[in-house]
Amino acid sequence: MNIEEFRDFCLSMDGVTEKTPFGTFARRYDSLLVFYVLGHMFCMADMDDFTSVSFRCTDEDIAMITERYSAVTTPVNKAMKFWLRVNLNEDMPDSMIYTCVRRAYEIVRDKYSKKDRD
Repeated sequence: MNIEEFRDFCLSMDGVTEKTPFGTFARRYDSLLVFYVLGHMFCMADMDDFTSVSFRCTDEDIAMITERYSAVTTPVNKAMKFWLRVNLNEDMPDSMIYTCVRRAYEIVRDKYSKKDRD
């Protein structure tokens, strides 16, 4: 997997937008590409150092993925309680990473589309 393939996959999902919002905090974050649905983040990756992907999860998913794969690491920002970061090219296959990213998209989409309907 490379950053172009990953970006194309994320943008193929309905309503997804992308931004590089963290450069205002520190120049070293200029290359952090964040994907959004309904204005809320669901995954991110560094365009210049595409060695890991971070994505939104549920508590249950976090427990299952962490038990099963050693590629899981702590998110860059430890305040991101419901997020996982996965190192690429380790024991988690690309197909599973794509599955997790799609699940992250669905978690955020479903959560915020319900709020919009209420």
